[in-house]
Amino acid sequence: MSSAYQHLALADVRPGMVLSDVLLDQQGQVLLPQGAVLTTSIIALLPRHGIEMLAILCGADAAAPAVDLSAVQARLAHLFRHHDAGNDDDSATAALYRYVTDYRLEREMTE
Repeated sequence: MSSAYQHLALADVRPGMVLSDVLLDQQGQVLLPQGAVLTTSIIALLPRHGIEMLAILCGADAAAPAVDLSAVQARLAHLFRHHDAGNDDDSATAALYRYVTDYRLEREMTE
């Protein structure tokens, strides 16, 4: 576990907080990796898995990692390599490409 962490009750956890360790369910299955940034939807799903407390990073380590634009673009280019999604505005693939790009770059979704 990271050196600067605190255990928080799920009710005290807020979106944007960062896990200090891997989160496992009651069967030992990985739910979230170390360093995962918590979102509202993730927090809402945790009680279904019996999670009541989380080890959260605090201090300077608690900042969410910055998005690496070039890594996101490279990954999306690989995922959509069989489709010209970036140039075909009328296709469902283009819409999916835009939504995934916005999500990965943490932008508001475009219509």
